[in-house]
Amino acid sequence: MQSDVQIHPTAIVAAGAEIGPRTVIGPYCIVEAGVVLGADCWLQHHVTLCGPMQAGARNKFYAYSSIGQQTQDLKYAGEPTYLEIGDENTFREFVTVNRSTSSEGKTRVGSSGNFLAYSHIGHDCFVGDAVVFSNNGTLAGHVKIEDHAIMGGLTAVHQYCRVGRFAITGGCSKIVQDVPPFMIADGNPAEIRGVNLVGLERNGFAPESVMWIKEAFRLIYRSKLNTRQAVEAVRQELPAREEITQILEFIEKSERGIIR
Repeated sequence: MQSDVQIHPTAIVAAGAEIGPRTVIGPYCIVEAGVVLGADCWLQHHVTLCGPMQAGARNKFYAYSSIGQQTQDLKYAGEPTYLEIGDENTFREFVTVNRSTSSEGKTRVGSSGNFLAYSHIGHDCFVGDAVVFSNNGTLAGHVKIEDHAIMGGLTAVHQYCRVGRFAITGGCSKIVQDVPPFMIADGNPAEIRGVNLVGLERNGFAPESVMWIKEAFRLIYRSKLNTRQAVEAVRQELPAREEITQILEFIEKSERGIIR
């Protein structure tokens, strides 16, 4: 244990936990064996961290968050399973993140994410960097959320679905297929409503890039082409820019199909 760690007298920290320098553990927190925390983490109060899990530096865990609990998958056989978290995330009140179901897998959360109250990340999910989960954003198992995606409040994502980078979901959306990069998905069940223009502008996308993303949207969602035909039209009619390539690769790798 680092000498400059601050642990409140009411907190319970297992001997097998590894706590990084300058980390603050507040009242009534529980940190189990197998938990590894990086430097400058902060646990407010009544936070529960369960291992095996590893979190990097400067993560903030607010009251009643429960991070690293075992999977809720009924197939879980009791073996050690894993959770890996990057740096500089914020987990607000009552956020839950579960470990993987089997020892061969891992639940992964990237860096610089903002997970608002009651968000849930299920077993074996992959969550990228700089994401935002509004209140009650909920992922079932094996979901992939790419970098800079935003989950609207009360959004629920079905198992094995993907949400592409810089995509956004509306509040109370039901996601049962993949959301391509840069798009807005909204509804129950969700439909693609348009391009995430505000998000692209805020993240510094060039006007020319936005124009071509809008053209890809038009071919995929506003033409009378089916998905396979639309992908071919995008490939033939639009330049092979990075954003266009990302959209095409995302669609072609989809196992559940994309939201239409």
